[in-house]
Amino acid sequence: MNTDNQSGPVRQAVQAMREGGVIAYPTEAVWGLGCDPFNHQAVERLLALKSRPVEKGVILIAAELQQVEFLLAALSDDDRKRVTADWPGPVTWVLPDPQKQIPDWIKGQHSGVAVRVSAHTKVQELCLAFGGPLVSTSANPAGEEPARSQSQVDSYFNGRLDAVVPGKLGDLAQPTQIRDLKNDRVLRT
Repeated sequence: MNTDNQSGPVRQAVQAMREGGVIAYPTEAVWGLGCDPFNHQAVERLLALKSRPVEKGVILIAAELQQVEFLLAALSDDDRKRVTADWPGPVTWVLPDPQKQIPDWIKGQHSGVAVRVSAHTKVQELCLAFGGPLVSTSANPAGEEPARSQSQVDSYFNGRLDAVVPGKLGDLAQPTQIRDLKNDRVLRT
């Protein structure tokens, strides 16, 4: 993506993530924390900020199908159609990872990986500028309500984030639905 089209906060956030930092940004329903999913230290730091156990896993969020094509390639045509019918959009799918392309620190104790191709413009801008998917987990310490404002993010994390991308939340009242492709179970409504 041409950096001339990126806002200053997005450029700063992308630079922070490339250096192993943790950022906050608005998503469809709540503020999210993100980092480079392939940087183990960054993910460990994000989990420590949230007091979230690695076993729970985190979501990968992308701007477009091409950013997660490597996970879609192994799907049957029918499964691929089911998943992509919801994207871009507010549905997170747990996809198989038969080639083990996603690190365990993302999947946690699960064999699959939770993935969403978002329609939220700020998420898309971030992922396109970064050049791939990001970690996306709600911006809150474990046991607290997810942040619904930048001031709540600031209150929760009190200057311990490397960048905050301002913006508005999407129109969802609750975090995105999570569905398991393997058994079509709804894991979060």
